[in-house]
Amino acid sequence: MGNDLYTDINPEALRALADFPDDRPLYMLNYMKYAPIDQETGKTGKEVYREYLAKATPFFENINARISFKAKPSLMIIGPEDEELWDEVLIVTYDTKAEFFKLIQMEGYPGHIRKKALQDSRIIFCQ
Repeated sequence: MGNDLYTDINPEALRALADFPDDRPLYMLNYMKYAPIDQETGKTGKEVYREYLAKATPFFENINARISFKAKPSLMIIGPEDEELWDEVLIVTYDTKAEFFKLIQMEGYPGHIRKKALQDSRIIFCQ
């Protein structure tokens, strides 16, 4: 598996997602590890992520996407005991797959702020 860090969208995964039906809601599980303090601004990754959410919310509202769940992982019930839990989990609900694709292509969408806020992340499509 290695020590790869993931903050960018995988183009192959997007192509695979395009093949799924578009007739039902789309759920994206976000598992996030915040970046340490940003040397430029002195802000923590969590603070930068809050800025991202504030700037991204109008884009979510524009396509009727919503954060349907948000929490801090607290305890590993099944899994390696020595595996570090990351900082936050959230689920974003989109009415359709088309709305998700519309969001990530919108001019001005602050994805660069999300990327700066995170040291590592996973976004997992769920149906």
